[in-house]
Order: sequence, then C-alpha cells, then structure tokens
Amino acid sequence: MKLVIVTGMSGAGKSSTLKMMEDLGFFCIDNLPAPLIEKFAELLTGPLSEMPGGELGKVAIGVDARTGLISLKKPLETLKSQGVMYEIFFLDAEDSILVKRFKETRRAHPLAMEGRIEDGIAEERKQLEYLRRNATYILDTSHMLIRDLKKEINDIYAANKNYGNLYINILSFGFKYGIPADADLVFDVRFLPNPFYIDELKNDTGMDKNVRDYVMSFDEAHVFLSKLQDMILFLIPNYVKEGKNQLVIAVGCTGGKHRSVCLAEELYKGLSKTAEYGIRVEHRDIDKDTNRQKIR
Repeated sequence: MKLVIVTGMSGAGKSSTLKMMEDLGFFCIDNLPAPLIEKFAELLTGPLSEMPGGELGKVAIGVDARTGLISLKKPLETLKSQGVMYEIFFLDAEDSILVKRFKETRRAHPLAMEGRIEDGIAEERKQLEYLRRNATYILDTSHMLIRDLKKEINDIYAANKNYGNLYINILSFGFKYGIPADADLVFDVRFLPNPFYIDELKNDTGMDKNVRDYVMSFDEAHVFLSKLQDMILFLIPNYVKEGKNQLVIAVGCTGGKHRSVCLAEELYKGLSKTAEYGIRVEHRDIDKDTNRQKIR
C-alpha cells in the first residue's frame, strides 16, 4: 500500500492536489481527524484488505488546520513504529500569496475565523513545522498555475520521476518595466546586439526562429548560456540543501521581447534535460502592450 499524507498551508492548493491524485487512482480522504489516522491505517491493512478487490493500493489523506495539526505527530510516529510506510506531500506558498488567495475567495482562514488572515497564517506555520521538516516532497505553489501543479503531481505519482523538492521558474523581463520583485537571481543580457534595431526583426519576438537565429549567431550568447547553466546547476543542490524550494531566475533585456526571451527559452531547454526538478519558463513582458503572458 502507498500511503501519502497531503498537507501544507491553507490556500496552497491541498484540495486541488487531492482531486488530481484521485484522478491518478488514489483513494482520497480529506480532513481525517488526527486520532483516526492510525486506526484507518489498521483498517487498510486489515478488514479493508479482505474486501472484494483486495487491499487498496494507493491512499492519500488530506490533513490541515481543521485536523488538529499539533496532535498529528504522535499518530505518525506510531505508524512508523508499526512499519506502516508513508510519504508527506507538503504544499507551501508565500504569505503574501496566501493572503491574496483568501481575500479573492472571501474565505476566512481556519485559524483566524474572526481575526486577521496574517495571524492565522503565522500560527499555522508554527503548527506545521514538524510536518514540513519531515516532508518527503515540498512544493511551493506561489507562482504556479493549475496546469503546473498537475504536471508536478503527475511527474511524482504517475511518471515516478525523481523529485528534488525545488521548483524553478525562469522569467524573462524588460528592464524598462522594472526588475521582478520576487527574483532570486537576475541576469542582464543587454550586452548582446539588440534585434529591435533591425527592421525585419523589430516586430517579432525571441519565440520566433528568425530572432532566435540572430541572437544565437553571436559567440557571446553561447558562452554566456554555457556559463550561466553551469553556475545554476552548481547552485541548485546547494539551495536544496539549505531548504529552498522555489527559485526564480530572471533574465532581462531592454524591453523583454527579444534577447531575454531567447536566452530564457534556451536556458529552459538546457535545464529541462536534468528532469530532476520542476521547471517552467514565463515571459513577463513579451506582449506588454496587450497585457498577455506566455507561460509553459
């Protein structure tokens, strides 16, 4: 039996995760009280295993602030002492993102029903400390779309890919619109010739082959890309070792339309080959005038 405890910060995507895991064949239970977890595990390997069809192969149990997080440590330790193997899938997000999500849905935080959302989040982080510290997987959903979350869950529980508890977001941007506030690493590619000043390239973007061929025709672009990728591959395991689970790599040029888009795409292709960490590429300013974003 595969037993997964799905937990994390309220508003980080636990309910969506359980629905996706159910689509992958997991028997899912949400909000099971902490004292019943070990009893349920006994049923799974006892009476329920004798039902027609045999033992349930994959089970996911959702636990959060409503479950009684403080009382969860003992039943989990009991499961381990009884030889019942389980994984903890922990969903997290930045405090500012969680506050925004609660305000958008007009829901009250379960630990701050009549108080401030920020206070409830702070208290929940304290109660979740044990689970986060012992988590098998940690996924930061701060900058994820639903499709990104689904891809990560499929990679872990359907494709059985290795997972390094780190989600990488490569972001192209234009310096004229400001440096992304959430960027961990910022790289300036304005040293490369600007396609904007070539009439036949001006209205195209780094997603187009003609612009990409032009930018990558310079040796400096290849040297920069090689050195950048080597440095990031060196940094990633060290970030993971220090507990970081979200990395935003920003690549900027003047307008965020040509050079930065091209280099961000090339970096995405190179890092994707490792297949060890979740990764996506986003072009923040590629269509600034039309207020559209291109994300994969």
